[in-house]
Amino acid sequence: MRIPGTPQGCERIAYVLGRREQSMFSDTYGGGGDVIGLDCHLVRPAFPVGSANTGSTNTVLIFMHPTGGGMYLPIVSGLAKAGHHVIWANSRYRGSDSALIMEKVAADLGAVIVDARERLGYERVVLVGWSGGGSLSLWYQSLAEAGSGIGQTAAGDQYEVSAAQLPAADAVLVMAAHISRHGTLTEWMDPSVTDEADPFNRDPQLNIYDAANPNQPPYSTDFLAHYRQAQIDRNRRITSTVKQQLSDLAAAGLPYEERAFCVHGTMADPRWLDVTIDPSDRQPNWCYLGDPKVVNDGPVGLARFSTLRSWLSQWSYDDAPADAQIAAGKVTVPVLVVGNTADDACTPSHTHRIYQALAHDRKALHEVAGATHYYGGENGKSHLAEAIETVTGFLHKYLPD
Repeated sequence: MRIPGTPQGCERIAYVLGRREQSMFSDTYGGGGDVIGLDCHLVRPAFPVGSANTGSTNTVLIFMHPTGGGMYLPIVSGLAKAGHHVIWANSRYRGSDSALIMEKVAADLGAVIVDARERLGYERVVLVGWSGGGSLSLWYQSLAEAGSGIGQTAAGDQYEVSAAQLPAADAVLVMAAHISRHGTLTEWMDPSVTDEADPFNRDPQLNIYDAANPNQPPYSTDFLAHYRQAQIDRNRRITSTVKQQLSDLAAAGLPYEERAFCVHGTMADPRWLDVTIDPSDRQPNWCYLGDPKVVNDGPVGLARFSTLRSWLSQWSYDDAPADAQIAAGKVTVPVLVVGNTADDACTPSHTHRIYQALAHDRKALHEVAGATHYYGGENGKSHLAEAIETVTGFLHKYLPD
């Protein structure tokens, strides 16, 4: 039996936010060249007919992930059923990050915020950074608060986005998030790949999936230090090759040409095999995509398919701009960080690094004990409820209606 005046569920309104941008070539499939369509869902509480409570609010929670389409994630409908108005907005790169440019994703997020305020009438906006959306949301907010807009991409291409097109949010929620796409990729890269042109001829001393490797879990401190540096070195070798190719194209009078390439071996984080690294409740020998040994060269690994410009903007250890740890120190609005202790994608050390990087005291940290990345499993519903209750309490404290 439902209590009169409380939500009986949620309603979902799908809409497309259309935009135009001039570019030398299209980096998304379809759309008619310069036409950009952002697929959005407004999800809000539904109340019984005749209820005195209409669910009206002046605050909306906006999700965006650089590439993932999460409008049906349990957290989205769960927040709406708890009384919140939520927008999940897909970036222009929904479903394919092979040519993704983070600066353009930031522009997409800014457009959704402007539309939510000007057309939909919400006065206050809360950014919700789920998983890969965490670093996006904090980086976006740092750009918005700086008020300088965007002038160019990580590859040096001109890309003008004014400060007015990047309005700041009133608070940020970071949930089940990692530090950055480039930082996470680097921690997951297989450093036994020493030649990108011959990616399956691997160094057995660095191949954690090779039974003949003398280094086995639990790994020594010296081995881990060597392994982590080798991961960074590999990322930097790819970046050096990318920059050289772009330079060669420019020198040949082809500054707008692109090249695509494949990156093998991107799920070889020692923490998946050694649970003493970044200890948590996660399942050993497993990651959020399945068996890490299989995922390491599977079709949906991070950065498996990339372009030169996308690598620099999204995956380069030294060049990609959307870094949650750097951005967090520049954000002044209230920030809630929610982590899951059994997360098999974004592990607890990432949660704590983001929280510790926040430079003000209007912040809170909450970890949902036993929760996985997507709040699945036998206790998933209770884990989800705990996360939603935490969000609601934080917003009531810092953004009361």
